[in-house]
Amino acid sequence: MSPELAVPCGMSSHRFRAMGSEIQLLVSDRLTREATQAVEALFAEWEEALSRFRPLSELSRLNASAGTPMRVGPILLGAVEAALEAARATGGLFDPTLRHELVRIGYDRSFEEIGHARGRVARPRGGGAWRRIAVDRAAGVVTLPPGGELDLGGIAKGMAVDASLDLLARLGIDAALVSAGGDLAVRGLPPGAGAWSVLVGGDPNGPVVPLVRGALATSGIARRHWRQGEIERHHLVDPETGEPAGSGLREVTVAGGTCRIAEAGSTAAFVAGPRLAPGVLERLGLAGLLVTNAGAQIRVGRWPSYDLPHAA
Repeated sequence: MSPELAVPCGMSSHRFRAMGSEIQLLVSDRLTREATQAVEALFAEWEEALSRFRPLSELSRLNASAGTPMRVGPILLGAVEAALEAARATGGLFDPTLRHELVRIGYDRSFEEIGHARGRVARPRGGGAWRRIAVDRAAGVVTLPPGGELDLGGIAKGMAVDASLDLLARLGIDAALVSAGGDLAVRGLPPGAGAWSVLVGGDPNGPVVPLVRGALATSGIARRHWRQGEIERHHLVDPETGEPAGSGLREVTVAGGTCRIAEAGSTAAFVAGPRLAPGVLERLGLAGLLVTNAGAQIRVGRWPSYDLPHAA
């Protein structure tokens, strides 16, 4: 799910596709060709390193070498470390070692290519293999356990958003927003405005929230779902069962200091479900909006209890 973005007065917009999502930049009118090309190049570099759908990506080569130490580049090393940190912080609710389950339930190619997935061929194994990953940061070496495979999709996309904002700041752009699907972060403010107005989730009548700094990440099942034989599937897998989470939630949006943190929190909260998710987010120090399958909204932490007027 992607927060919807209106272009504030005095800002320019640029869109392109990368990492399986539409990427949108909103920056001041000083948006230059140099800036757009630099951000597109950054996302291309991150996708080349971290895509599980590209057989020659560095992540695919690491997965293929499970059980053997492999020297990796700084992008993959940083993403692995961030994913392990998120797994520890969420008690494994965020689990980056569920690639085998995603493949088993039919998510074995980019989402645009899934169509009608093949029938189920194996029993679920569940998650937890992240606990046996060894990282030698000084040497730049990662060792996956035998049979362990990483899927870094969500957190990698969030980290690319964060890196893009840092890049735009180095190019002298003071106010910018970068969105990649359900991951969004801001730096500075639009001209003459006290906050960015963001329509959360996919409902055009949904809440509009003010974002002054930091990031929002949304995890939901409305867009990334498919059928495998007669079974309805989605991409948010419960590490405990190895099956798509049936938590009773339809969508979770989390606010955090960075996209990396917000993305891990939204995934963990979705898997935890409406009863446990508030405690998960509170322990992480995050605010969030939970939407149940029945449409009920549960606000957590400092999530605003009011809506801004919708942008025209």
